[in-house]
Amino acid sequence: MPATPVLMTAKPAGPRKRRRRLLSEEGILDAALALIDETGELTMSALAARLGSTASSIYHHISGRPAIIEALRDRITREIPHVHEGEEWTSELGRMMRAYRDAFARHSRLIPLVTAQTLTAEGPAIAYEHIVRLLSAAGFPDRELLLWVSVIDNFVLGCAFDLAAPEDVWRREGKDTPALDAAVAASLTGAERADAAFDLGCEALLVGMRARLAAENSPQ
Repeated sequence: MPATPVLMTAKPAGPRKRRRRLLSEEGILDAALALIDETGELTMSALAARLGSTASSIYHHISGRPAIIEALRDRITREIPHVHEGEEWTSELGRMMRAYRDAFARHSRLIPLVTAQTLTAEGPAIAYEHIVRLLSAAGFPDRELLLWVSVIDNFVLGCAFDLAAPEDVWRREGKDTPALDAAVAASLTGAERADAAFDLGCEALLVGMRARLAAENSPQ
């Protein structure tokens, strides 16, 4: 007598486990920069949510928020060509400052984060090393070298904010500001105004530096 076939019933599927994305340092930095570009903030919980992971998983690759910010500072700075000590110092500084401004203008919301913590990243430190050498070779005294680096930083990062600003920076709404209204009406707008302001400020800065250097080296 033939055996009665046994019907096999499939076991009900259990809850499907969520597959976490594989993390890498570069992927974490990409997500962190995108988050900062969008929100201007960086928290480990928000970054983990964006990555579909956990903060503890991120810590396996990067030690924490300060390290992420420093790595992003390093990444952006490496887009900026170094100055060369053997070249004419004003042209080298002018070329570098424009590239510096453009690089950080693309990620202007990163600026408050990098300026709020001590620089430890290697790439920016080497970039500053080249600037200090250039200024020293030009004849600036040691006591002023870091001061000029700070002046350059302040000017360039301010100009990066300006380039990233809205098309219309000033809105005239019938206030009692006729001189300002006339200046706004006569001015360029948007990126054209930001570029013109950068060129004017850069020229003024370099002229001032040359004058200061000449005064330092003039006979007493």
